Amino acid sequence: MSAAPGHRPAYVGDDGALLDVAEAVAADWAALGVRGSFLARNLDTGEQLGFDVQEPVPLASVVKVPVALVLLDRIATGDLDPARRVTVDPAASSVGPTGLAAFRYPATVAVGDLLQLMLSVSDNAAADALLDLVPVAEVDTRLRSWGCAGIRMRHRMNHMYECAAGAAGNDFSLALELAVRDEHTGRHTVGTLDPAHANTGSAAALVELLRRVWCDEISAPPATAELRRLMGLQVFTQRLASELRADSLRWSGKTGTFLHLRHEIGVVEADSGDRVAMAALTRADRRAGQAPDIDLAIGCAGREAFEALRR
Repeated sequence: MSAAPGHRPAYVGDDGALLDVAEAVAADWAALGVRGSFLARNLDTGEQLGFDVQEPVPLASVVKVPVALVLLDRIATGDLDPARRVTVDPAASSVGPTGLAAFRYPATVAVGDLLQLMLSVSDNAAADALLDLVPVAEVDTRLRSWGCAGIRMRHRMNHMYECAAGAAGNDFSLALELAVRDEHTGRHTVGTLDPAHANTGSAAALVELLRRVWCDEISAPPATAELRRLMGLQVFTQRLASELRADSLRWSGKTGTFLHLRHEIGVVEADSGDRVAMAALTRADRRAGQAPDIDLAIGCAGREAFEALRR
């Protein structure tokens, strides 16, 4: 999915103007050495625009959204108590820079608060503690029972870092170099970057999941309402949310970042009543841990899509 010469995106758009926006976004990304998938859909009119929307992509932390929905469904049915206490020991938990993953000492946290940490600050330790309660295979089975065939859950969050360490030791600069190199060869030295083995989803499947959550057409209304609330608490605003900041707009989203992956999914809601779901899934063709220009390009795509799709 690197910006290889000759790649021609498969565009979707309900009219010529929407196709023009999709083509402009793809061109902007390609100019930065980025290829990916993008889809934006008005939840009420059904109009949409995007490109390469069916391509399965490793999701990184974006997968925490369907994980949260499965947990919230268990809570809604009474099978899981949100007040249940879970002790997380940082010495044995998942790698990550935020939340419990960054703690030095064991902490006891309620299930409901683990969900908030997982979605608001993308806490990997919180996510894997929740996956101790509802295992990966159960999450995947539940998603398929709901008809979410385009989203697959195959591993815990920490497995991404275990695979990177297995390929590059503790040198994550080398892991990033390998990830970028492998985009050109079709091989995957870091196993969790291989769509055949990773937690994956397509832009189309993720936007459809968001549509069903926002329209209460999946799980139970208490679960979908809580998921919407928790996604509205995300603290990261450097991607899609960056160009959708206004008193009249509300953004609810979830980013995903790992090596050269920079993703975000979410829904923007306007006081006017417009609701647009989006999924931006990218891989960069550069060896850079920080790429604010790519984040900005994702934000610009979100703004252009929203303006094109609002009624």
